[in-house]
Amino acid sequence: MSSVVLEVKTELYDGGKHLKASDAVDQNSNNLQILWIDISTFRPINQFLLCCLAVFIFYLLYGYLQELLFTLESLKSCGWYLTLIQFGYYSVFGIVEMKLRDIRGRKIPLKTYCLLAFLTLGTMGFSNSSLQYLNYPTQVIFKCCKLIPVMVGGILIQRKAYSTLDFLAAFCMCLGLTLFTLADSQISPVFSSIGVFMISCALLCDAVIGNVQEKSMKSFKASNAEVVLYSYFIGFVYLFLILLLSGNLTSSVGTCSKYPTFTYGFSLLFSLTGYLGIQVVLILVRTGGAVTAATVTTCRKAVSIVISFIFFSKPFTFTYLWSGLLVVVGIYVSVCSKNKNASQSLTGAPRKLIQWALNCVRKHPSRTLQNV
Repeated sequence: MSSVVLEVKTELYDGGKHLKASDAVDQNSNNLQILWIDISTFRPINQFLLCCLAVFIFYLLYGYLQELLFTLESLKSCGWYLTLIQFGYYSVFGIVEMKLRDIRGRKIPLKTYCLLAFLTLGTMGFSNSSLQYLNYPTQVIFKCCKLIPVMVGGILIQRKAYSTLDFLAAFCMCLGLTLFTLADSQISPVFSSIGVFMISCALLCDAVIGNVQEKSMKSFKASNAEVVLYSYFIGFVYLFLILLLSGNLTSSVGTCSKYPTFTYGFSLLFSLTGYLGIQVVLILVRTGGAVTAATVTTCRKAVSIVISFIFFSKPFTFTYLWSGLLVVVGIYVSVCSKNKNASQSLTGAPRKLIQWALNCVRKHPSRTLQNV
């Protein structure tokens, strides 16, 4: 979900969406709602706990359903058609949200949306299709390393200068990603260089999207619902024409029609959980700050990988653990580089809860590994 944009300086990445670290231009910035339940009057600790719970519920379901869709052998070749379905659902969600929020008109030029739609199509299409050739944990690890192409895009497109910490973070991510991929290629029955190429293309599109969004949002202020609607609807038209002209549309419809509940029902839940999840992350960013949100979403990705190993049978090696930790270190260094007062930002309840979780892992490492 790469098209939601918020106008601030620090970027977070989760579920394929680009998030800026503060929703300063949101029309209802003082109205915090989770599934239309107003939590504005709740204590900060309760707001944080509810947001964390919602993030884990929505995104763990999102990841589980995404992997489940591609466990059916017949659907592995229909990744682009499943992306078409997902784009259709997101377009409907965007229309519904604009109606509910009474948002009218379009603020961003149509040509910008055409570019964003093309890049969003590349991001989500390549990401979904890569599961035909890669394990889900490998895909998640690649997604955690979006800083690398974003830095390259920032240097080439916006002539940005990055700090030493940014380059250190990129190095940790590159090393962890390389070790994880090498381990996967040696023990995984589902591994192909085609999958690595596809997920790399998805990350490159992500990098360009982030920089194009940041550049265009300096001039235009648009709601999240508007960006989602136009980006995904135009992307839906693109992909529909591509599948139609290539002849893959008919064959994909025929294949998916054999499993209507599995295909369209699970795709609806998959799309809905992703869409709702991003709304909760925005609330978490607004109430807890960028560092807190980044920490929670990173923990969510780690749990997603563990759940993948628990519910879907696949080989395991400790190299996965060490290389994954390197990626987590890279993410942490990246967050710290964007906020020099990161340790001070995680104050109060969020900091205590995160410290408590880390202490539990240190005290019971064997139990954690047994669960994996």
